[in-house]
Amino acid sequence: MHHFRKILARVSACAMLLPLTGCGMFTEINAGNDLGVQTGDRASVISGTNTAGDGSGTAVSTLPTSSTTTTTTTTAAPKKPDISVHMLAVGDNLVQTGVYNAAHAWSADGTYDFTKTYEHIKPLVEAADVAVINQETLICGSDYAISGSNLNFNSPVQLGQAMIDVGFDVFTMANNHMLDKRIDGLESCMSYWDEKMQKNPDILAVGAYRDAEDQSRIRVQEVKGMKIAYLAYTEHLNGYKIPATSQVKVGMTTDEALIQKQIKEAKGMADAVIVAMHWGNEDTHAVREDVKALAQKVVEWGADVILGTHPHTAQTMGWIDRKDGTRGFVYYSLGNFISAQTDNFNMIGEMGEFNLVKNGETGKVTVEDVTCMPCITQYESAKFANCRVYPYYEYTKELASKHSLPVAPMGTAKTFSMDVVNNIVNKNIPAEFRKLTKDGKPDQAAATTAATTTTTKATTTTTTTTTSWMATSTTTSSAGALTSTTTLPGMTTLTTTSTTAKKAVTTTTTTAKKKVTTTTTTTTAKKKWGAA
Repeated sequence: MHHFRKILARVSACAMLLPLTGCGMFTEINAGNDLGVQTGDRASVISGTNTAGDGSGTAVSTLPTSSTTTTTTTTAAPKKPDISVHMLAVGDNLVQTGVYNAAHAWSADGTYDFTKTYEHIKPLVEAADVAVINQETLICGSDYAISGSNLNFNSPVQLGQAMIDVGFDVFTMANNHMLDKRIDGLESCMSYWDEKMQKNPDILAVGAYRDAEDQSRIRVQEVKGMKIAYLAYTEHLNGYKIPATSQVKVGMTTDEALIQKQIKEAKGMADAVIVAMHWGNEDTHAVREDVKALAQKVVEWGADVILGTHPHTAQTMGWIDRKDGTRGFVYYSLGNFISAQTDNFNMIGEMGEFNLVKNGETGKVTVEDVTCMPCITQYESAKFANCRVYPYYEYTKELASKHSLPVAPMGTAKTFSMDVVNNIVNKNIPAEFRKLTKDGKPDQAAATTAATTTTTKATTTTTTTTTSWMATSTTTSSAGALTSTTTLPGMTTLTTTSTTAKKAVTTTTTTAKKKVTTTTTTTTAKKKWGAA
């Protein structure tokens, strides 16, 4: 009986355990008063006591405690944003007599008002972070007579401020007309731009220097946190030479050692390098082979973009690859921004646009979103009345029909129409870069046209008789002259000929838009031209 009660007590203890363990399976039951229970991955210790031997007892259960999991997340530092600077560049601001006479006619005070000359272009220029222009003509000041023809240019003093007001920031001065008023005129022109830069700290003028020390000072502009260096060179000076007694310096495209040296220096000082090259043959759309070869070198040395000028015609453009796998871009000739020339191929220029993008992580700069918008010079009498410039998207057939190029004096390529404009655009601005609308992407299709134009170099004397709906004429071309052949609707082939004309100190000024920085080896009491 006693034995029976011991068994019953054990069974009672087990019955009490079942609700506590949640499981009816025990791995071990001891014969004493202590029972050890293990279920799954949880362990419980249960103590049971029976003193009366009557089946009563007390059971105590210890259950597992809850656990807390802590997750640590490491957040990476935010990526530095890229910097993008939108650039615009135009060609020769060739302010000939007809251009400034129109500005004189528009003036209310008897001087020169260039507002209407450039008003159609102004919104595009203002939209750029930086706008660059080749100031083809000198501005020597009131001590020099105003002139605009016969390789003798000196523009009205109102012109410089007018271009600043349009929105231009960088003025390249290295071109073949620098000595039109001889060395004294050039020095006066440098003083003119010195004064403009003092009054307008956003702007920068490059390409002519007081002396070798001044030339060694690379002009650097800081825009939106990006440093951009500018260099400028010219192929010739219209046969003139800087006098041996003068300290004035001008960079020449033939001085490749200087160009390479300065680009390398600029690359060490700035994020991007822009090089203006005044080169090539005038009045032709063809790019000389030696110009192409020099462009390859200039990009290989480190130039990001080359801005070509001088031919007074629109020429092609494209990427140039470097040996390290990177690339730069060249506009071989941006043509005329405005002029009073009298051949149709001089009426169409280029406005190059591109973004300089600095990678926020690597600091490397790439050239992106390259486009080219045509611009057209318009005048409406044989005396160049109302001479002004239009972007392509504002130019119309009606304006083209009113153009007075056909009756203007001199010149050989005298036909003008929207077809002629489109022919020049299609032949010289590759479709991948061509931009024909204000906000559009590069045009992948050719501009609508019904005419074709070819340009060649004449090697023999040729006489072509032309019969058209306008007139019958005979034009003769000779060896070495430029022959332009244009076919228009309703007329036979027209051949026209033209001949080409023969201890470091850094000064920093900060403005709301940009910062201009120049560095010189020494400082003197005499102001160095080009300092901001």
